[in-house]
Amino acid sequence: MTLEVNKIAQIALTFWNRQGARLQLIAARENHVYRVTGPQGDMALRLHRAGLRSQDELISELSWMAAMVDAGLNLPSPIAQINGSYFAQVEGVFIDALTWVEAIPMGHHGVTNPLIDARKAYHDLGIAMAKLHIACDAWQPPAYFTRPAWNAQGLLGDAPLWHRFWENPTLTDSEKDKLLAFRKQALDDLERYAFDYGLIHADLVPDNVLIQNGVVMIDFDDGGFGYRLFDLATVLNRIDRLGEDPAQKQIFLAAYLSQRPLDMIHLPLFSALRAVSYIGWFIPRLDIGSELGRNRHYIDFGLKKLRAYMGN
Repeated sequence: MTLEVNKIAQIALTFWNRQGARLQLIAARENHVYRVTGPQGDMALRLHRAGLRSQDELISELSWMAAMVDAGLNLPSPIAQINGSYFAQVEGVFIDALTWVEAIPMGHHGVTNPLIDARKAYHDLGIAMAKLHIACDAWQPPAYFTRPAWNAQGLLGDAPLWHRFWENPTLTDSEKDKLLAFRKQALDDLERYAFDYGLIHADLVPDNVLIQNGVVMIDFDDGGFGYRLFDLATVLNRIDRLGEDPAQKQIFLAAYLSQRPLDMIHLPLFSALRAVSYIGWFIPRLDIGSELGRNRHYIDFGLKKLRAYMGN
């Protein structure tokens, strides 16, 4: 990238006829997200990290989000440029824009917001996730649609979406052996049973939820095809890992099941799959000193979920 990120954002504003609008950097993690403020109203401008998603995957994400809004779900809507396109590119950086949602975040940096009613938020989140799964099953994606697959290969294959967790260099030999044994058993179970599978958000943790007359789902970056129990496990693991009110788990599950049936008998498998995926996620981030403590925490949590599933 030859241009500085803020400069690219300024250029991108012209495509939406927002030149001169105020830019405020809101997030700079996987993507750079700006709040754009001006006479035409606010919007979110997203500059996607190079190599994270292909152009086809990002266009697919926008069409998916638009379809879910049309289905009555509460999430941001894509905003078209002057030329009618929803997608731009500057200096090789993929850019799009979404409606701005003025709301209270359910969580920040992994901690549930103490200013909200957490039990009500998890109830509403269970309802929202079930409705998302229902709407996804009813939607016919366009022919060009392509998104990541959180399937057996995407989770446990030779090239998982979040890296080969069993090769995290901070693992002890004993920990690596346990993860390899888990990988084999989990692959067998994914092959043996027919699980509910379809489009999922894949990262509906409090950091990706806003509170505004219910919940608003944001950040579909990791969304794609996957197991519905994996989507639920992502939320439930976060409650477990933070040691929060255990009643939140039952409230969330009961709310989901009030809208959509789902067999929970294999939930321990998907809790373990979600937990160990973070051990892989940390691999390319281990050169950041501040991440080493978090990495160890996620390894310990992954091994705990692995034991709950494997019974040893």
